[in-house]
Amino acid sequence: MKTKEIHLKLIETSDIHGNFFPYNFVTDQPAEGSLARVCALLEKMRAKWGERLIYIDNGDILQGQPTAYYYNFVDTQSEHVAASMLNYLRCDVGNLGNHDIEGGHEVYDRWIRQCDFPVLGANVIDTSTGQPYLKPYVMLERAGVRIAVFGMITPAIPMWLPETLWSGLRFEDMEECAARWVSFIREKERPDILIGVFHAGKESVRQVDFYNEDATMDIARDVPGFDAILIGHDHRRFCGTVTNVEGQPVWIVNPANNGVMVGDIDIRLSKLGDRVVRKRVTARLVRTGYYGVSHDFMERFRPAYDAVKDYVSQRIGTMAETLSTEPAYFGPSAFVDFIHGLQLDITRADISFCAPLSYDAVIRAGDIHMRDMFNLYRYENMLYTMRLTGREVKDYLEYSYALWTNQMHSPADHIMLLTPIDASGRRLGFQNFAFNFDSAAGIRYTVDVTRPQGEKIHILSMADGRPFEPQADYRVAINSYRANGGGELLTIGAGIPREELSARILDVTSHDLRYYLMDYIGRSGTVCPRPLGLWKFVPEEWAAPAIERDRRLLFGRAR
Repeated sequence: MKTKEIHLKLIETSDIHGNFFPYNFVTDQPAEGSLARVCALLEKMRAKWGERLIYIDNGDILQGQPTAYYYNFVDTQSEHVAASMLNYLRCDVGNLGNHDIEGGHEVYDRWIRQCDFPVLGANVIDTSTGQPYLKPYVMLERAGVRIAVFGMITPAIPMWLPETLWSGLRFEDMEECAARWVSFIREKERPDILIGVFHAGKESVRQVDFYNEDATMDIARDVPGFDAILIGHDHRRFCGTVTNVEGQPVWIVNPANNGVMVGDIDIRLSKLGDRVVRKRVTARLVRTGYYGVSHDFMERFRPAYDAVKDYVSQRIGTMAETLSTEPAYFGPSAFVDFIHGLQLDITRADISFCAPLSYDAVIRAGDIHMRDMFNLYRYENMLYTMRLTGREVKDYLEYSYALWTNQMHSPADHIMLLTPIDASGRRLGFQNFAFNFDSAAGIRYTVDVTRPQGEKIHILSMADGRPFEPQADYRVAINSYRANGGGELLTIGAGIPREELSARILDVTSHDLRYYLMDYIGRSGTVCPRPLGLWKFVPEEWAAPAIERDRRLLFGRAR
């Protein structure tokens, strides 16, 4: 019997985040990446590979650019454009991402129904049946090769999203789920190739004691059978191998976000009858920009492009002065305090917590359009009111400021907690994510940058001059991501057990925060946000010059 040589190609996208067109609807500028460029790449590759090409999308497609928001919440009668586009691209397999769940059951269930391909999620469990809510895996056959594609999602959803968005579901630990299903797949299906599709990052990140957010490397090493694992979630490009417990190499591929890159996996097999006698898998990342933009794709989806552009071009009101998130790292800022003020007004809370959700967002003075709202508030977070003690408020802020401020030992030290100097002699930015850098309104306080965590925050009084009492209970306005444990400011910082968080919730808004911001600006006509001036870094003789030095490092400019 003669050996048959087979050569297959697998393409992965991940974390598209609504970046469907080569245009950023928020900045009103051309954009890198996009499904339009992925389509051009697939068109050229299919001309060579035909049915030997497999295309997989790895989730987080339903949130980000206004294109996703528009078809999630505005035009809910048409087929969701994310389903239409992936169907047009002849997607073979999809996977569910954490940001896809952010829209709630109505959004992701509708999208899944409209997709002409299976959307996977082995560790998304239907609590009414105890069975997977989505397909755990799918078997594909190409040129006589049996390919098993097994999908999972990061299980930390309950840390970030309110239960109303994932009601009736639970999320199983990835490694436990993989061990069980891979054993089943290998025994029942006997695939020639096993591909994992994980909406999770590479390195293990344990969220409190409950969730291993990014278990990919643990699974690649400890659950034998995978030939390649396609990942995403953390927006960090990676392409390399790990050796598993059986001594076999497993490729790990992460093309990061927005369709700027795709994962390109090359599979070569030699089969003697039904038996694989040789197998070689290699992988690389490919930039979609080399392939241009698909003309046919743009023409097919021109009505969607026009509808979204019209939507984001609607005028809402006027901003009297330019707003930027940059000042928020160095003291009270008009940008963040504008959100603080709205949160306090909506909830009638005593205290508000809020962070800059975009690292360096700017809203120019003048007319405010719908597109600007995605810059002003990046995520579809609901607004919660919670009960915290004064001591928990202080500990929360201690943890928050320790994420972004250094402990200075001399006036020459950095005031910000920056990444180490890299090989080129540069610092790349903050050590931690800026969307976890919460400040407070409703209280007056100082942040002593010469002190360690636990001793930085000195709360002077309530904003109106009343005493602040560590033992008193306060109503606190906070977004849904944070209220559910996101960033661990409540759990590790304030020391509230995760299972107690739901009991602390006093109220939840019926709409997301962006809705209330749009409504407020629309009713006001012209808004002129100002910093509230409720906190500052001390000692000022150290802080002021250090701020100017670090501002130049981070943003290339002084005030």
